[in-house]
Amino acid sequence: MSKFPSRIVCLTEETTETLYLLGQGDRIVGVSGYTVRPPEAREKPKISAFINAKFDKIVALEPDLVLAFSDLQADLAKELVRRGLAVVTFNQRSIDEILQMIRMVGALVGCQGDAEALADRLAAGLDDIRAASARFPKRLRAFFEEWDDPLISGIRWVEELMTIAGADPIFPELVGCGLAKDRIVDPAEVARRDPEVIFASWCGKKMKKATIVGRPGWDRVAAVRDDRIFEIKSTYILQPGPAALTDGIAQIHAHVRAISG
Repeated sequence: MSKFPSRIVCLTEETTETLYLLGQGDRIVGVSGYTVRPPEAREKPKISAFINAKFDKIVALEPDLVLAFSDLQADLAKELVRRGLAVVTFNQRSIDEILQMIRMVGALVGCQGDAEALADRLAAGLDDIRAASARFPKRLRAFFEEWDDPLISGIRWVEELMTIAGADPIFPELVGCGLAKDRIVDPAEVARRDPEVIFASWCGKKMKKATIVGRPGWDRVAAVRDDRIFEIKSTYILQPGPAALTDGIAQIHAHVRAISG
């Protein structure tokens, strides 16, 4: 038996991307069907969506480790454990927890040093963006739409990334709410708080700007009036891993810089 896991199934994209960044992509034997990063990972067998999985196919791959994410995959993890597999389920909801996840994944495969270095590089990149944002002449009021109906504001790591990028979330009191149901907001209250920029990533479905601008009373919202509505694809921002800390925040920062810088 290998000293560290050598046949790994990843039920979400962020652990897949992390392992590839650590040079350990060859250990992965199965991935989520939603995986797009890195592109070569798409060649691996697809064994799950997000809340369902092909259990028999996973077992047939003979993994010595399965990596899962969040309470939404708790039932998947339970069934795989029942079938005799080793499962580690992460539940990172903040930037610090994402960096911790990266370090833990590295430790699981015997690459602790490389994982520490990767996490440090990602943290340094965020520090550079934070420093650049501090030079903006003003900070923008920002709203992040994670879903359109019901209207759901951004999860914690997204709100933290917007803050680093130079924008202040208009619902700071909801940042600590890990469950989507606790971040449902009234469209009228969004309009009252008058965001100057709106970012949208509707959990995998394409944003429809007409839906946003057509909400009652939103014609008076600064972001709508000034056409400052931007889609950030979910693979870049709603996967709590390296993508959000690099490409995701870079896209947000570029839009904020163009407006306020």
